[in-house]
Amino acid sequence: MIRFTPSGKELPQAGSILLAEPFLEDPYFGRKAILLCEHNSQGSFGFVLNNFVDIALGDLMEGWPEMSHRISVGGPVKNTNLYYLHTHPEIEGSIPIVEGICMGGDFEKIRKRVEQGKIPPDDLRFFIGYAGWSANQLLEEIQSHSWFVTQTPGYRIMDTAFEEEDLWRQLISDMGDAYAHIANAPSNPSLN
Repeated sequence: MIRFTPSGKELPQAGSILLAEPFLEDPYFGRKAILLCEHNSQGSFGFVLNNFVDIALGDLMEGWPEMSHRISVGGPVKNTNLYYLHTHPEIEGSIPIVEGICMGGDFEKIRKRVEQGKIPPDDLRFFIGYAGWSANQLLEEIQSHSWFVTQTPGYRIMDTAFEEEDLWRQLISDMGDAYAHIANAPSNPSLN
């Protein structure tokens, strides 16, 4: 019998990556990787890294310099809002998430630096909406094996040049031999 729930011991924290178990059937979270931006006694939130939408940044923000950014659907919460990560901790109001990656900050300063060529496109990542959990909800979902918790380098968090499921597969594989079979599991086990 194949075991799809290896006993991972890592607890979630800001900067952790949540990986959906392979058979989770959910349009927002099935085979998704989520960067956890906050996790405390009040709840948790993060951004889905591998759920792209075919829309140009200029269509969402008037006057934004033309860039060939891939925008992610960060999750189902507040999906009329645009959120962003960047690699410029000197921007006032930025919140560090993992080493070298921040969330938010003075958006007008970021816009100005982009216009001046001081912030290259690869230093920014945009999300429509976010994923959120109420107090203890995420821990309960992890205990029920809906999520695996891992870490990944910052360059993977900022990268958007991959096929959606490929990031999930790579991060599962990176967790070690006990997880290799999960990365290769079909999304529908009846088709195997």
